[in-house]
Amino acid sequence: MNELKEATNEQVFRVEGFSCINCAGKFERNVKELPGVQDAKVNFGASKISVIGQTSVEDLEKAGAFEKLKIFPEKINGQKAKAPEDKKKETKVPFVKKYEELLFSALLIVFGYISTFTNGEENLITVLLFLAAILIGGYSLFKVGLQNLIRLEFDMKTLMTVAIIGAAIIGEWAEGAIVVILFAISEALERYSMDRARRSIRSLMDIAPSEALIRRNGHELMVHVESIEIGDVMIVKPGQKIAMDGVVINGYSSVNQATITGESVPVTKSVNDEVFAGTLNEEGLLEVKVTKLVNDTTIAKIIELVEEAQAERAPSQAFIDKFAKYYTPIIMVIATLVAIVPPLFFNGSWESWVYQGLSVLVVGCPCALVISTPISIVSAIGNAAKKGVLIKGGVYLEEMGGIKAIAFDKTGTLTKGVPVVTDFEIVNNEVKKNEVLSIISALESRSGHPLASAIVKKAEDIGVTYQNVVVENFESITGKGIKGSIGGTTYYVGSPKLFQDIVGLHSVEERIVRFQSEGKTVMIVGTESEVLGLVAVADEVRESSPSVLEKLHHLGIKKTVMLTGDNERVAVAIGRKVGVSDIQAELLPEGKLNIIKQLRSEYGKVAMVGDGVNDAPALAASTVGIAMGGAGTDTALETADVALMADDLAKLPFTIKLSRKALTIIKTNIAFALGIKLIALLLVVPGWLTLWIAIFSDMGATLLVSLNSMRLMRVKE
Repeated sequence: MNELKEATNEQVFRVEGFSCINCAGKFERNVKELPGVQDAKVNFGASKISVIGQTSVEDLEKAGAFEKLKIFPEKINGQKAKAPEDKKKETKVPFVKKYEELLFSALLIVFGYISTFTNGEENLITVLLFLAAILIGGYSLFKVGLQNLIRLEFDMKTLMTVAIIGAAIIGEWAEGAIVVILFAISEALERYSMDRARRSIRSLMDIAPSEALIRRNGHELMVHVESIEIGDVMIVKPGQKIAMDGVVINGYSSVNQATITGESVPVTKSVNDEVFAGTLNEEGLLEVKVTKLVNDTTIAKIIELVEEAQAERAPSQAFIDKFAKYYTPIIMVIATLVAIVPPLFFNGSWESWVYQGLSVLVVGCPCALVISTPISIVSAIGNAAKKGVLIKGGVYLEEMGGIKAIAFDKTGTLTKGVPVVTDFEIVNNEVKKNEVLSIISALESRSGHPLASAIVKKAEDIGVTYQNVVVENFESITGKGIKGSIGGTTYYVGSPKLFQDIVGLHSVEERIVRFQSEGKTVMIVGTESEVLGLVAVADEVRESSPSVLEKLHHLGIKKTVMLTGDNERVAVAIGRKVGVSDIQAELLPEGKLNIIKQLRSEYGKVAMVGDGVNDAPALAASTVGIAMGGAGTDTALETADVALMADDLAKLPFTIKLSRKALTIIKTNIAFALGIKLIALLLVVPGWLTLWIAIFSDMGATLLVSLNSMRLMRVKE
């Protein structure tokens, strides 16, 4: 990916000052027209622009001069530049200075109304006061609106400009001034709500410390994170945040990982355990060997992917963008017809119907409509990220809300993925239990099978030595087990199928069926003439799995399916324990893929939950691929549509609930924004629509839609 960016010469800049999504679209078009620019794409949610080609900050600011945009490079000399918000903290603009034009305009309107009561509406002083308020408060609006009008570009600023100029022409100075100030307030509210949603994500950037205590050449020194190298040893004291991703090489402590994984309970960390930047060391002193540079840490990757996710337009947002493109010109036509048809054909008053037409222009302003979806998506994605769920775009946020069936990979998803020995029984009472375990462990220590580590660990836990046992002629029997000679006798360790071919299973068949019905995998140890013992190994079910499945069914998920390569009996036992509605066993990757396709044909939208590495075909074929344990796993972060950062399913019901809430709010916002416009437009029929009602309906809708969207930042698990 980085090579592609270098090849296409892509530069990324942060943008400060977007007031609306239409302005972002206009800025994107202006940048595309700059000399040396091949392509450009604005990410309104993250307030960034990606430019392919050669350009400068000065040229970009000229392209955004209509909105007084400030541009900051994302990186300087390959390192993250200081964000605009950080610069603002250093030089905070006083409220009065920031909104001086708006405040001065409001003051002139107050004086205008005082003059109206004392001198009358038609008095020159009254008119001049309102005119001054219009020019001062609406200067930036008119500058853009008139340019758009000349170019026949119809957006909300074009509508407002025509409406205010029209109001002045027919002598409605007071209402024209009020429209200017209320539109400015509406834009400020829109900007504030969007900035607040963005800050909920950008606050992640402040999680990790900017410097750390590093030991180099026997000396301890404070080093800025940008200067820390892979292999450096970081000293983290109790109560300090960890500045870089790394591996513990000395010490023991509990670390609060809530910022990365959303887990509220601290996790114990000791030698060889992985730790992440931005997490809090709570108890002991830790020495951590740094494994990633600052721009590659898990928290940096999360921030980058979340910001990229905001650029991915959801279906509803794409619909609104397309709708708004045709909506504004249609409103212009309707307003013109309202202004001229009654006077021309029905003997109406030109002054009153032109006024009604101007009111239609104002009420037609699509602010609430275009802001309804972006704020919802940014708020929801930001909330999810803070709770340890990474949603890779608005499209997946919406798709999750419509999921009807979920397929789960068994190992490492519904189960812990770490097999343990649960039972060890001797069949031939003439041999000692520890001697048999020593033989099994000596053979299994030479095997790479996942179950081998469980047997070796069992021997080590109870103090059975196997390292000094001499094994000769060791051989792996593909798909069945292993064999080797110890003291001149050939021993076999393997599946029931292996011993079925060697000595038969008559003496132990009943025990094997019992273990398998309990969800355990059975391994047999014996010689060419007899069975010596049975080992039952189980992959323990996660404590949270049954409650998660219960919550999912309660949420209305129609089908939950467990997919596994294990034998039927083991799969049925585990499936019943966790509470899935269907169990599919003895599957190869191709079989899992076919089941996902079948589920999609039956239920439409299907999610697949796995580890993000295995079962790639099934994950890719699902509507939404969900990876477990994204923290520290680059593959899971990059391949999944949704990543549960903690290695736990408990966040899945929350993700579905959040997605459904987001879908509901987006639909409500769109319906409300269009409904309020329709009601206001119907007031034209009796001639009741005024500029006051028009601008208040627009501003009120924008405010309510923004507040409704920001509720998504407070959705709890």
